[in-house]
Amino acid sequence: MADEMVLRAQRFINTTYGDGATLGISKLEENGRTGWTVMYALTRALQYEMGLSSLSNSFGPATLAALQEKYGKLDETTIPSANFCRIIQSALYCKGYDGGEIDGTYNDRVKAAVARLNANMGVSGTYPGSSLWPKVVKGLLNMDAYVTVNNGSETIRSIQQWLNGRYVLRKDFYIIPCDGHHSRDVAKSMLFAIQYELGMADGVANGVFGPGTQSGLRNHTVSTGSSGVWVQLFTGAMVLNKRPVAFSSSFTSSLADSVRTYQSFMRLAVTGQGNFETWASLLVSYGDQSRPGEACDGVTKVTAARAQALKAAGYKYIGRYLYNPSTTSLPEKEIQPGELATLKEYGLRCFPIYQTWARSVDYYSPEQGVTDCRTASYKAEEHGFKPGTRIYFAVDYDAVDEEVTSFILPYFQKVREEMNQLGSPFKIGVYGPRNACSRISEAGYADASFVSDMSSGFSGNLGYAMPENWAFDQIVTKTVGSGDGQIEIDNNIASGRDTGQGDFYPTPSQKLDIGFDIDLWSSLLQEIQDYMASIGKPGGERIYTLEECLGAIIQHDAAITSGARRYRMRKALVQTSAFWEFAHYSLKDYTEDAGVVLYHTGVIPDWAKDLPKVERLVDSSTGIPKISGRTCILARNNSIRSGLLEGTVLDSADDDDRWAMWQKINQDNVFSLSTVPHMHIWGADGKPGDHEETPIRRPALDYTETEIYEVLRRYQGFGDEAEAHARERMPLYAIFEKYNLAIRGV
Repeated sequence: MADEMVLRAQRFINTTYGDGATLGISKLEENGRTGWTVMYALTRALQYEMGLSSLSNSFGPATLAALQEKYGKLDETTIPSANFCRIIQSALYCKGYDGGEIDGTYNDRVKAAVARLNANMGVSGTYPGSSLWPKVVKGLLNMDAYVTVNNGSETIRSIQQWLNGRYVLRKDFYIIPCDGHHSRDVAKSMLFAIQYELGMADGVANGVFGPGTQSGLRNHTVSTGSSGVWVQLFTGAMVLNKRPVAFSSSFTSSLADSVRTYQSFMRLAVTGQGNFETWASLLVSYGDQSRPGEACDGVTKVTAARAQALKAAGYKYIGRYLYNPSTTSLPEKEIQPGELATLKEYGLRCFPIYQTWARSVDYYSPEQGVTDCRTASYKAEEHGFKPGTRIYFAVDYDAVDEEVTSFILPYFQKVREEMNQLGSPFKIGVYGPRNACSRISEAGYADASFVSDMSSGFSGNLGYAMPENWAFDQIVTKTVGSGDGQIEIDNNIASGRDTGQGDFYPTPSQKLDIGFDIDLWSSLLQEIQDYMASIGKPGGERIYTLEECLGAIIQHDAAITSGARRYRMRKALVQTSAFWEFAHYSLKDYTEDAGVVLYHTGVIPDWAKDLPKVERLVDSSTGIPKISGRTCILARNNSIRSGLLEGTVLDSADDDDRWAMWQKINQDNVFSLSTVPHMHIWGADGKPGDHEETPIRRPALDYTETEIYEVLRRYQGFGDEAEAHARERMPLYAIFEKYNLAIRGV
């Protein structure tokens, strides 16, 4: 919303300085809205009025020094000109204070505004009265707020004001915002405060968590009974890390309890004291880099010798990359043949990471999210990761908050949606700075975070608390082992939220199927139509055309492909069973579906109002692949018990369980088609819980004709009709396999 006085400030700049030409800027838009463009113009105007030869948007050391040297402080006795005063008045309005009439007079209204500004900044004890001191002018000419905004915390604001008031006279300490929000500037000011209290001189204190600061903190453990400024700094750091404590100078037993909770959360030694390890964790993202980690990640193959060295060093969880598109750069970045078997042999577990580039904002788009999800899932399946493994998708750069909103979140939304379309074979994690991890997780697009805390200078780490769902905390690069066992890794702290995978499918002996090439659609459809016509199928009772049936199969190709790859079976097995059943979906099936709804709800659904003879029925074969609630439960229970699928074992005889499962099969095409592989595995296992048969080898990439026939037959049932239909489906299988082979290669 436009502000009349801000509008007048913009007109003052344009009128006084030749539409900005004198200041080296373009004419300001006179819209009554403040912003950096206006503040930059006022900064340049101030520099111009002081006679500086070089004008800049930055209120830097030269501007500050000139202001200090020329005037010391600004008030009605020292302000040099009317235009100089108008700059101050304009800036006050842009900050939300009453600057008078922008008339060039440092009058009572201006004085009252300056006094309130000093108080809001927390510096009125140091700068009493209504004079403007150079560092206050610097704070006036930026976009920092000195009152709480956007639901800011009053406790955080009190910490910000305390820091300003206590340290504003130190040479390199500048006034920080008092808006109630933690930030990069606030985080750095805390380090300056620590260094000042350690006795570092101006010019030595630099806001860096270096050896001198670390050494000093080791001698400043605070605990129950402690009091004074060190407790204030410690409680301030706790508050800024979102711990529910009071900003206080007294270390109480209640505070000790909160410290224990924080230490447990961060996987620190639980002492209840503000020791060095805890100080470090509160002040910098990587914390105490000497901490031993149980997890690591790297771009180097883990050989037997390296695995032995890692295990001897205390590592349990190894992060490795699923894919490397480069054939020359980092040749061992992608998991190498036999590497997962080596990890398993040495009792190590692996958590997979997906990153190709991901080092700048222009990488991220919804389309890239779809591509990356498919590629990551397919590579995870190729390497042998089992369903339920969590893949960490990378944000490997300093993504600022606006970029997270506009680019990173839409990318991860598509990763989430595409993983759902694949049948949710893998969980989704995020690797990146704290802010990106937290926001992606809060949006529901990832359920665990691998935090790049080693990059402590990232704006997405500075001023942000640890994500609540952190699994791995990357803190330092180090070398482990010697000789053949030497390997460079990033050392990570493990929270226990993700323990990686310790068992893997063997490397496939043949190529896995890949996605369908839509250019082959017409020829595939024609062959299928010709074949089905040649056998007189499916007859006159069908509801859907063959083109519609095949279209449904191809529309859900991602889920079918993923399921086939995951369980190391030929995609044609899933396509054949699903297509055959859908092509035979009849009015009788439709009526039976309505009967199931009537049985469980007491109401005939609207879509079945005109159907004749709808009778109550506890269950029916439904959905594209015509699976009943009962058989779906039995098949999925079999896979859950076999460790192939995560989930809860249900009761196939329980009406509520059958109804819940029937609805998913009927309404969720991805779920129903993702169940077909489990139906084939269950059939091969002898269909336990049903009409049990002799177990045969589970579906495999090298299934024989006899095995293909048998598993297709078992999908439908037993008896003469099932055997006849299985024989008719064998050529259909051959057609699908012909096209799949052409796409994947031998």
